[in-house]
Amino acid sequence: MLMENTWNLYALNKEAWKAILSDCSKAQKSIVLEQFIFVSDDFGQKLIDICVERAKAGVKVRFLWDAAGSFSFFGTDIINDLKSKGIELLFWKTLIPSYFKIPDIRSWYLRNHRRTLVIDGKIGYTGSICISDAMKNWRDTNVRMEGAVVSDMKDAFDRMWQKAQGQRVPRKIYDRRLGVRKKEFAYVTNSPAPGQKMIYREIVKSIRESRRYIYMTSPYFVPTHRLLRSIRRAAMRGVDVRIIIPEKTDHYPTLDLAARSYFSQLLSSGARIFLYPNIDGNLIHSKSIIIDDKWSTVGSLNLDHASLLYNFEANIITSNTRFTEELASHFVHDMNLSKEVSLDEWKSRFFWEKIPEILIKLVRRFL
Repeated sequence: MLMENTWNLYALNKEAWKAILSDCSKAQKSIVLEQFIFVSDDFGQKLIDICVERAKAGVKVRFLWDAAGSFSFFGTDIINDLKSKGIELLFWKTLIPSYFKIPDIRSWYLRNHRRTLVIDGKIGYTGSICISDAMKNWRDTNVRMEGAVVSDMKDAFDRMWQKAQGQRVPRKIYDRRLGVRKKEFAYVTNSPAPGQKMIYREIVKSIRESRRYIYMTSPYFVPTHRLLRSIRRAAMRGVDVRIIIPEKTDHYPTLDLAARSYFSQLLSSGARIFLYPNIDGNLIHSKSIIIDDKWSTVGSLNLDHASLLYNFEANIITSNTRFTEELASHFVHDMNLSKEVSLDEWKSRFFWEKIPEILIKLVRRFL
């Protein structure tokens, strides 16, 4: 009999980190960690130390880190060092696994952007979490899961582990298109491979089926034409569409300009846009969507071209009403801290302020 899924939502990385250290310190059989950004500063080193201690006690520990996101480690002797301490470590650095190598490991595309932590096959963590002290106070959304969905999380990790080793993973193992809507909680993946953009497909489908409201939070908002059209059409038919993005991202101004190049279209269609203030480095990095109190998703997927089309991503998708309502309460709290952008104010800007947004349209499909 499958276990009932239970969860804890965390609004700050430091809250999730505390729970992660506690759970990892109690591991008896296995720890698997898939991470885009891992830095061995205070928290990162604490996590490594706990995993080393557990490995000495016989726990099987595997790390899968992206070579671009965790670039400070790549090419160092950390692999041999951790291996000598009983921990296996692989870096994700291929273009298309088993075919040919990517010439620049720091490429923006085809990265393993997922965040998966599974302990003893019973406890799973995912969300927008990164392992870096610089992100301790970021407004992230992370979730701790127990129950049947954790086996999906472990399975997703195992498939990526195989791919990172250059092995071919049969399509039938990871094709979940037939099962996503039948599960109350599903761990759904996105892949650059044709026909494997499962999260993207579910998001567009759910937006098209929306009737009451759509709440979206993303640090990087550069939607595809298909996603933008779905959002605008929902707003025009009376759905309450609200979008939270950062006042300023942690990346180049290019991404901020790209996000703002959509404002006129969205605001004109009736969507509402809120800019979350960056106070004391508290960037909103959460990645979530809530629709009609009956569908929600949270995980690693940004609402930009890179995440939607070109990177490996993973999200929890659920129809659980209580989970969705709790996630919605987080959104409302964030919205109340944010500044709303009005259509009149946006249109009344000086022309010279609009020129960069016009120019960025030429390249935003690559962001």
